[in-house]
Amino acid sequence: MNRRSFLAAGLAGVTGINAVAAASQPKGQGERDYFELRRYHLLNRAKAGVFENFLRDVAIPALNRIGIQPVGVFNVMYGPDQSTLYVLLVHKSLESVAQASARLLADAEFAKADLVNAPLAEPGYVRYESSLMAAFKDMPRLEAPQKKSRIFELRTYESHSIKAAKKKIEMFNEGGEIAIFRKTGLQVVFFGETLVGSNQPNLTYMLAFDDLAHRDKQWSVFGSDPDWQKLRVDPAYKDTVSNVTDIILRPSSYSQI
Repeated sequence: MNRRSFLAAGLAGVTGINAVAAASQPKGQGERDYFELRRYHLLNRAKAGVFENFLRDVAIPALNRIGIQPVGVFNVMYGPDQSTLYVLLVHKSLESVAQASARLLADAEFAKADLVNAPLAEPGYVRYESSLMAAFKDMPRLEAPQKKSRIFELRTYESHSIKAAKKKIEMFNEGGEIAIFRKTGLQVVFFGETLVGSNQPNLTYMLAFDDLAHRDKQWSVFGSDPDWQKLRVDPAYKDTVSNVTDIILRPSSYSQI
């Protein structure tokens, strides 16, 4: 069985993953990151503490041992569903995504954890939702902030068609929007094209800031930049975004991002 067939078989439970793998896998393994963004729906405040202890003491060390790192853990500061815990996993290949659960259960420390073996009557969380993203061509790796950031902004751009979504991604890459972000001092953590997830087609990116005042200041600098003013009215990229979701996150004390 060749590599592509192996990946497709490993992800067969996800609708359409064969097409996703064939279209998105780079020529050489590890040429870009894959981001798995999980949204854990928690039962209550008490259970949230137990689950976060599990993440800190058991899950993140185990994930790191199987090569998934860094792992970001974030609480919602401003945005919908503030009872949701966001967990960002950075994979180096689609194979890592496919094999993560099996490899975790083969890890002795992870497999014996109380939450992993929780009974039906006392689950650690309700459920989690997951989206899988491929890093953009012009920013193929996650870039964790060098200093501890206090807040992160998670922005999702939905498009009305696949063509429009691809044009918006082109705007970030070839169009130069990522370069303008960097020039104006916006600290980008990642850009990802959603391969599997809800509300598609869409892309998601994350920015880091010291605080809300710093965020407002940096966005103002970006908004007044002449290169951005020119790019934003380029007819080639007109009507590429139909909806924007903007969430402000606060990292947990043990988050690796």
